[in-house]
Parts: sequence; structure tokens; C-alpha cells
Amino acid sequence: MRSTRALIYKNNLMHNLKTVGSFLRPKTKLCLAVKANGYGAGAITAANAAHACGAACVAVATVDEGIELRENRISCPILLLSLCSEDEVQLAVQHELSPLVCDNDYIAQFEKSAARAEKKIAVHLAIDTGMGRLGCAQDAAAALAQKIAAAPHLALAGTCTHFASSDEATADARVYTERQFADFVRAVQSMKEAGVNPGVCHCAASAATFTQPDMQLDMVRVGIAAYGYYGGEATLAAVAASGQALKPVMALQTQVSMIRRIHAGQYVSYGRTWKASHDTDIAVLPIGYADGLFRCLSSGCAHEDAQDKNERLHVAINGKQFPVVGRICMDQCMVELGSNSGVHRWDKAMIFGPYESGALQDAAAIAKMAGTIPYEILTSVSERVPRVVV
Repeated sequence: MRSTRALIYKNNLMHNLKTVGSFLRPKTKLCLAVKANGYGAGAITAANAAHACGAACVAVATVDEGIELRENRISCPILLLSLCSEDEVQLAVQHELSPLVCDNDYIAQFEKSAARAEKKIAVHLAIDTGMGRLGCAQDAAAALAQKIAAAPHLALAGTCTHFASSDEATADARVYTERQFADFVRAVQSMKEAGVNPGVCHCAASAATFTQPDMQLDMVRVGIAAYGYYGGEATLAAVAASGQALKPVMALQTQVSMIRRIHAGQYVSYGRTWKASHDTDIAVLPIGYADGLFRCLSSGCAHEDAQDKNERLHVAINGKQFPVVGRICMDQCMVELGSNSGVHRWDKAMIFGPYESGALQDAAAIAKMAGTIPYEILTSVSERVPRVVV
């Protein structure tokens, strides 16, 4: 197996799911988002953990992701959160995925495909309350719900919306989320008044699950929290107030493949952006931006919030921290060891991960250096990096 690998701490995943469960109201169900290969942790591993914790369903973004789950004997309902192409509709029906629908044409396509397959497909009506992405207008919800109810091969299994700012701690964000929630409740009520059962109502993702218990409704859709990250200060405060903490699930690990002596005045890597000011040892690590280690984390290129040298990217080798120097390459990067570091060829080098992995930092710290969010760091660990469940 390749020396660069992602270690998946299954016990941490189970811990996080149990922590989420401790916040749920007695009748609220859990849907775990396993899209983007389980936020990098492995969709099958995540889906099986969800089943073990009693989740009602899992959610994916693409038809291929749903098919992968079905082919690996994941039998629970699978919610399809993004729209599929016309060619994929039949595949979604064949594998009994539950799509979000939000307009007449899309509903008609699924009814036609379900009729052809002689199946009855569960769908969820998506309502746009302020995200500006997917969903029907609030005043169109009742008519669309009636159309679904009248379709012989469709069943309205649920109704949902998605919050735009529930992970933000500002007063303005809270007001916006509360307005979205009120609009959603009104739209659901209009469906009931039109004689249609809205099914399972769900609007809260990770942040609102922790911070707005009244918005949990029938089900919550949890993603980033299950994989060990808070997504926002409000979520962190809510979990901390309960005396609990989330644990990162993924660690990114590699090995020292070579150690070279570099003399004062010599350059390292593309563009000659780093020059040794003194004689030093350089370790070559077989990991680069094609593996998910962003090029912008190179020394001299880090995000402006992390220009302080102590906030630039360091890796942990034998419990000590060493800085990445020069530009990160597609497949490799270089680390300055100094002299007499005690580091040897094939020693493990930890990029990020939970405390027990030996890493110095988690994906949130890496994200801060790169000027992005933990979601992007986790999901950017590429498929050529083997996942090892530990």
C-alpha cells in the first residue's frame, strides 16, 4: 500500500454520531450525509456507522454515490440531495434513490421512469426559503405536493428546505435562519391545508441541530459534525456547553521517502521560492496537491491570515514539528529538518488528524492556513489516497 494514506478513526465517527444523538429530541430522526465519499472518510464506512447508530437514512449528492451504496448492500432509504441529469433519472429509480423534486418537469420525469420500471418511488419536495439554490417557491409548494400525491408511482415521503446561515453566530444570521424556518413552516402548513401529508419534514443540518432544537422537526441532516468538525462558532459553543466534544475522524499520514543535505544558498522546489540560509537537512514526503495538500499551503504562499511563521504548515514527525518549505508539488513536498533531527527515512509524517494520530493540527487548522473551511480540506483528499479504517 502507498505510504500516503488517510486513517479513518471509526470509533471517533461513532462517538460523534452518539454526541449528535444526545442533542436530538425523542422523536427526531437522523439522516447522515455521506456524500463526497463520506466527507472523505469513506461513504460505506460512514453509512454502516449510521446504521449502527440507528439513523433513518443517509444522503448523497450524485446518483453514482447512491449506486455505490446499494452495490455495497446499504438498504436504508438514500436521499439524493442534488438534481440528476435526464439520463440518470432511470438509474435513480432502478436503485430506489429518493430524489429532491421541486418543479413540474422533474416530477413528471420521475413519474414516467417509475411507471416504466413498475416501481413506486419516494420523493422529497424541496422548498427554497432563502438559500437561492434548489427548491420551489413557497407559494408553489401546495400545488406541487398535490401533483406528487396524484402521481401513481410517486410517494411524497418528505418535505425540506436548507438554511443559508445557521452556522454563523451573528444576530443577523440568526434572524435570517428564523425567517427561513418560519417560511418553511408556513409552506408546510399550506400543503396540509391542501389535503396533502408532507411526510417527514426536515430543515436542520449540523449547525441548527445543535443550536436550534425547535428546528429539528421530524428529521435532521447531519454532515460535518459527524466527521468531527463544528462548522461554526455557535455549534462549538453549543457542544462545549453540554460538556461534550466532537472528534476528528480522518488523519492524513505519509512517510519520509528521502533525506537530503542542503547547503546554504541552495534552493528547494519550483520557482526557487525558498533558499536555505544555512546548511540543513530536507525531508522529501510523497504527498502533494494531487493528494489534497493544497499548493497554497507552500511556504511564502499561505493565506494572509496565516502569514505568521508559526501558523504556516508544519508536519509532525516523531512528535516534533517541522515546516514545509518551497512549493508543494503535485506528488511531493519538502520539509526542513535542520541538523541532528533524529528523523530517519520511512519515519511517519502526520499532516493533520485527531490527537491520537500524533498530528499537530486538525483539518480546521489547515483550513485556516488555506483561507477555506474544513469541508474543503476533508473532501479534497483524493481517491488515490488509500483509506485505512483504524
